[in-house]
Amino acid sequence: MATAEYATLTTDDLVTGEAVALDLPPAGLGIRMASGLLDVVVTLTLLIGLMIGLIVAAARTDEALTAVASLAAVILALLVYPTAMETLTRGRSLGKLAFGLRAVRDDAGPISFQHAFVRALVGVVEIYVFFGGPAFFAALLSSRGKRLGDYAAGTYVVRERVRLSLPPPAAMPPQLAGWAGGADMTALPTGLALAVRQFLGRLPQLDPASRATIGHRLATAVSEHVAPPPPAGTPPEAFLAAVVAARRDRDAARLAREAELRRRLAARS
Repeated sequence: MATAEYATLTTDDLVTGEAVALDLPPAGLGIRMASGLLDVVVTLTLLIGLMIGLIVAAARTDEALTAVASLAAVILALLVYPTAMETLTRGRSLGKLAFGLRAVRDDAGPISFQHAFVRALVGVVEIYVFFGGPAFFAALLSSRGKRLGDYAAGTYVVRERVRLSLPPPAAMPPQLAGWAGGADMTALPTGLALAVRQFLGRLPQLDPASRATIGHRLATAVSEHVAPPPPAGTPPEAFLAAVVAARRDRDAARLAREAELRRRLAARS
């Protein structure tokens, strides 16, 4: 397993409020095709309805206005509607809602209007002009099922309705409990904290050489935020586990104090 995997977040990681990385799998090709087919049916139905309504309204004038009405119907159905839908629902179209999917940025954050617009604009060509051929082959060759619109917008589609099993949190090594209780620990940078949690959660998967190398590097980085250092001879894994456990316990105690304070203030009012 590559060493760099534990230095930073991978692009498939979503981060919860507790700074725990969740690996949500990208949507498979089959479910994306089903979702996309439903979206195409809805979009074409909307297009036909708009064409009929606008053309009938403009038919009594002249041919130029009829042509403008036809173009407006195409723009509204193929570009404005999907852009507005994914922007307002934070990455979900009707097809994605039906199948439990969502489009997210490559860094797993919610998409914006710009992302939705680029996805819809490229989708006009790859889905409707070329009947979905480019989208199918691009998703087939991509490890994350990305169509051309996803590549252009910097997005991909994930499954929301999945069962997640998080590894148990790191336990405090008994021999370091006394040291951790009196040590001064500042908050770890988010990337470093996530790298430590990933490392501790995947220790059984690492070969001894990688375990030692990654552990030493992470322990060196974490030691800059801890004083005094742990007792001499402490293994890097034990040191990292002690820091994570101590920070978790201190955060839990702080939240409990804040909750108690809010309760007292609410009781007085």
